[in-house]
Amino acid sequence: MVTSIGRDEVQMLLRDEGAQLVEVLPRREYEDEHVKDAINISLKRLDRESAKRLDKGRPVIVY
Repeated sequence: MVTSIGRDEVQMLLRDEGAQLVEVLPRREYEDEHVKDAINISLKRLDRESAKRLDKGRPVIVY
């Protein structure tokens, strides 16, 4: 299920629900600047195989 959320809800999910933050930036941009503790999966590489890195029991926020 895809849902748009705001900054406050992102912070609450990260803090209270142990959500996983996935940044879909290209690798070079992610290395230059990213949100602390974010996981990088480039949008071009986001597929079933790369999604296996994620914990299915925790919310996922894609940014």
